[in-house]
Amino acid sequence: MDHGFHGTTVLAVVRSGVAVMGGDGQVTFAQNTVLKHTANKVRRLYQGQVLAGFAGAVGDALTLFERFEAKLEEFHGNLTRAAVALSRDWRTDRMLGKLEALLLVADREHLFLLSGSGEVIEPDDGVAAVGSGAGYALAAARAFLSLNAGMDPGEVVERSLHIAADICVYTNHHLNIERL
Repeated sequence: MDHGFHGTTVLAVVRSGVAVMGGDGQVTFAQNTVLKHTANKVRRLYQGQVLAGFAGAVGDALTLFERFEAKLEEFHGNLTRAAVALSRDWRTDRMLGKLEALLLVADREHLFLLSGSGEVIEPDDGVAAVGSGAGYALAAARAFLSLNAGMDPGEVVERSLHIAADICVYTNHHLNIERL
């Protein structure tokens, strides 16, 4: 089901005990109207120990954030177990199965991309992105890290999101970046 809302870019980098996740603030309707410039698509969960970001329908993502935080509580902050449990519920629960969003979740050690089809993907390189500008942000982040493996993850996320915003019409330069 297409709600008419499109685009965003959320990027996360986890390196050497540091997790950084950022997203732009644009909300676009019907592919040609910007409704909001300052939306917050990245949040801290579980007593500030986990970062979560979304691309997709906002209401759906907020529902998933609530469910994911409940799983984090259930598994005492164990990100891996909470991610697998949410993904299993998302794939099998009728109501959750209709939700249209992708989630990125991270702590200082792990980064996962979660989807409604049951995907729990941990990228090999500690870099992941979702949304319409994801490919641009991901390519930029990987390029920065290949040129300078010791580059601060926060700088990688910020610079990469700005590159995505320069290219993707559904991504803007109003960034919200969180760091653990």
